[in-house]
Amino acid sequence: MSALDRLAATIAARKGADPDSSWTAKLLAKGPDKCAEKFGEEAIEAVIEAVKGDRARLTSEAADVLYHLLVMCAARDVSLAEIEAELARREGTSGLEEKAARKG
Repeated sequence: MSALDRLAATIAARKGADPDSSWTAKLLAKGPDKCAEKFGEEAIEAVIEAVKGDRARLTSEAADVLYHLLVMCAARDVSLAEIEAELARREGTSGLEEKAARKG
């Protein structure tokens, strides 16, 4: 089991937990909109670190982005398995072809 699988399982286990018991439960209790807002904040921080070129800070912010992405998705009942299935569906397809197909 990968670190992402373990993280997704932990997030799923925190759904419905006491918000005072965990940061994840607190985020999820605030609802999908707040989870999306927090993901956006973390994504911006990662972009800033990427532009600055600080590898260590980018690594840290990228980890935050992945965590908050999974929380945001969990808030809308989208699982890591569903995301992985979508990625698998796209395998072997040119990114340009895949993007053009979505515009259709």
